[in-house]
Amino acid sequence: MPADRLAEMFVRLTDTLVTDFDSIDFMDLVADSCVEVLDVDLAGVLLADQHHRLRTIAVSSERARLLELFELQSEQGPSVQCYRSGAVVSVADLNMAASRWPRFARAALAAGFEAVDALPLRLRERTIGALNLFHVRPRTLDLVGMRVAQALADVATISLLQEERSGRNDEVLAMRLQQALHSRIVIEQAKGVLAEHLDSDMDTAFAELRRYARDGGLTTSGAANEIVSGVVRTDWRRTLGGGRD
Repeated sequence: MPADRLAEMFVRLTDTLVTDFDSIDFMDLVADSCVEVLDVDLAGVLLADQHHRLRTIAVSSERARLLELFELQSEQGPSVQCYRSGAVVSVADLNMAASRWPRFARAALAAGFEAVDALPLRLRERTIGALNLFHVRPRTLDLVGMRVAQALADVATISLLQEERSGRNDEVLAMRLQQALHSRIVIEQAKGVLAEHLDSDMDTAFAELRRYARDGGLTTSGAANEIVSGVVRTDWRRTLGGGRD
C-alpha cells in the first residue's frame, strides 16, 4: 500500500469536507476509496436511524448494495453484529459462518464473496454505523489494512458528528441521516431513469449520473434531482451514446 496513494486519498477526503459538504458524495467517496487503496473487492457504508436500524448509505457497486440489503432484511450478518457490539467483525471464510449467519452467508457465497470485514463507525463510546468490506477469496485485512480501514471509518464518523461540541449531536445526526436517506432514494430513482434511458445496468447508470454531476458542478444528489424532475442540460443529452430522447 504505497504511502503516496494513502496521502492522496486522505487529501481528497479532507478537501471534500472543507468545501460544500454533501454527506452522500462523501460516503460514496469513502466506499470507493476502500476499494481503491485496500485489497478489497466491494465496500459499503451503513448508518443507523433513530430506531437503531441500519440503512445502506453508500456502496462501491450495485453488487454490494444487494448484499447489504439482504443482510439488513435478514437482520443478521457482520455489519449488524459490528454495529451492535461496537467492535470489528472479521470472517476469513464465510463457508465457516453458515451456523452463525445462515441466510447472509449463503447469499454472500452465492454472489461470489468468501470473506468480509466489518468495522464500526464509532466516536468514543458511540457507534453510529458500520463499514463493510467484502473479499472474493478467503482472507481478511492485514494489520496495516485494518488500520487504514478504521481510519476511513473514523473519517466518515467525524464527518457526520463534526458539530458534536454544539450539544446538538443527536439532532444534527438525525437530520443528516434523514437528508442522506432521502438523497439516496432520489439517487436510486435517477439511476433507474438512466438505466432505462441507456438500456444499461445500474452500475453504468450510476457512473453516468456521477459524470453528469461532475460536468455540471453539482452534487450527486443535486444531479439526481434534476434527472428525476426531467430538467437536464441539452449538451448532456447529446453525449448519451445510444440513449433514447
